[in-house]
Amino acid sequence: MFVHMTKEEDPKEEKPPRFTVEVLDKLTALMITGFSLVAALAWNDAIKLLFKEVFGTHEALWAMFAYAIFVTILIVLITIYLSRVSQKLKAKQK
Repeated sequence: MFVHMTKEEDPKEEKPPRFTVEVLDKLTALMITGFSLVAALAWNDAIKLLFKEVFGTHEALWAMFAYAIFVTILIVLITIYLSRVSQKLKAKQK
C-alpha cells in the first residue's frame, strides 16, 4: 500500500511567497523593457540609414516626417497584432 507521488503532486511542497513572485514578475518585465529599448535603438539607426540611402540626406524635413509616420504606423500595427495574440492566449487559459 505505497503511494507514489511525483514532485508536482507533493502536498508538502511549499509555494514561493506571493511577494517573491511579484518581484520576479516586475524584474522580468523591466529586463524585457530594457532589451526592447536596445533593439528599438538599433532599428532606429538602421531605418534612418535606409531613409538616408533611399531619400538622400536624412536631415531633409520631409524625410524626417516620412520616417516618423512610417515608425508610428509600424508600431501601431505591431501593437494591434500583439494585443490580439495576447487576448487569444488569455481566452484559451479560461
